[in-house]
Amino acid sequence: MTTEQPVISKGLEGVTAAATQIAEVDGQNGKLTLRGYDVGELSGKVSFEEVAYLLWNGALPTRAEYDSLHTEMSAARALPLPVMAALEVLAAHAEGMHILRMGAAMLSIADPDIDSLDLAGAKRRAARLQAQMSAIVAHTWRIKNNLPIVPPQPEHGIAEGFLYMLEGQVPDKARVDGLNAYMVAVSEHGLNVSTFCARVAISTDSDMVSALTAAVGALKGPKHGGVPGPVLDMLREIGTPDQTDTYIRAEMAAGRRIMGFGHRIYKVRDPRAALLSAAAEKMATLTGDYDLLNLTKSVEKTTVDVLSELKPGRELYANVELYAALILHAVGVPSEIFTPVFAIGRTAGWTAHMIEQLDGNRIIRPESVYIGPRDLKWVAMDARA
Repeated sequence: MTTEQPVISKGLEGVTAAATQIAEVDGQNGKLTLRGYDVGELSGKVSFEEVAYLLWNGALPTRAEYDSLHTEMSAARALPLPVMAALEVLAAHAEGMHILRMGAAMLSIADPDIDSLDLAGAKRRAARLQAQMSAIVAHTWRIKNNLPIVPPQPEHGIAEGFLYMLEGQVPDKARVDGLNAYMVAVSEHGLNVSTFCARVAISTDSDMVSALTAAVGALKGPKHGGVPGPVLDMLREIGTPDQTDTYIRAEMAAGRRIMGFGHRIYKVRDPRAALLSAAAEKMATLTGDYDLLNLTKSVEKTTVDVLSELKPGRELYANVELYAALILHAVGVPSEIFTPVFAIGRTAGWTAHMIEQLDGNRIIRPESVYIGPRDLKWVAMDARA
C-alpha cells in the first residue's frame, strides 16, 4: 500500500499564505498598488511619512494627522542612551546589515509596553521604530568612520533627517526629494521574504521589535535585498555604454547573474524601476549630472536585448535594484549602506503587515513532509562504522 505524497512547493511558490489590504503586486501587468493607490499616483506627490501613514492606517493623512505623525516621529528619533552606548562599542566590530540587525534588536529598550498586542499601541510603535531605524543607520555609519554623532533635528522629516544625521549638514532639496522618492518606491511590496518573516514572528504573539529583527535578518540575504551595491559595481565596471554588450555576454557565458535584472513576480519591467528612473531624471535636471543616468539607461536597453536573445521566453527586465543603485548614488548614500537604507524604507511595510497580522491573529505554521529513513536501530557507539 502506497501513501500519496503531498505536492511540495519549493520556496512556497504559488502558495497563498495571507489575505491583505495593504498592497497588490501585479506581476503580469507590472503594477504595484498601495492601499488602493497605484504607486505611480503617489510618487512625486507625497512624502514618505504620508505613505507610511497610509500603510498603517488605510488612508492618507489629513494635515492634522500628518503634523501629529511628524511630531511623534521627531520625538522618537533620538535613540535611548543604552542603545547609543552599545552601538558605540558594537560598530567597531560589525557593519552594514550586521550592525543594523543588532541595533534593531535593541529597540525594545525604554518601551515599557513592548509586549502589548494592542492595535492602537502597535501603530504608535510602528512610528517610533520607523524613526529610530533611520537613526541607527546614520549613527552607526558615522561611528564606523570615526565621526562624531550628529543629533537629529525635530523639524526634519525622515529623508532630510537621515541625510542630516549622516553628513552633519542640511542637504539640498534635490537630494531630499530623490531619497524621499526612493523610500516611497521601496516602502512596501507584498508578501516578500522579509515581510513574511515579520508576519511569521508576530503571529506567535511575539513583539514588534522581534518581528522587525527577523525581517532585517531576512533582508540581509543577497537574493532579497543585498543587490544595489553590486549593481553600482557593475555599472562602474562597464564604464561606458559601448562596453555593455561585451560585458553582459561575458557574464552570461560565465554563468553569472546580471545584477538589477529579473524578478520572481514581475514578467515585465518593475514599476518601481520606472518611478526611480523618473526621480533620477528629475535629479539630473536639477544637478546637471546625466552621466550615470545615461549609462544606466543604455545598460538597461542593451541588457534586455541581450537577455531576450540568449534566454528567449524568460521575460527578464529591469527590477527596482537597477535604478535604486543609481538614485542612492546620486543622493550621496555610501554604497556600503545601500541595503540598510532600503531597510529604512521597507520598515513602513514590515510594520504595516505586523499590525494587519495582529488583527485577528492566527499563528503561521505550515506543514512539512518527511522524506528521510525509517526503522533505524540503535547501535552502541563503539560498534558504529
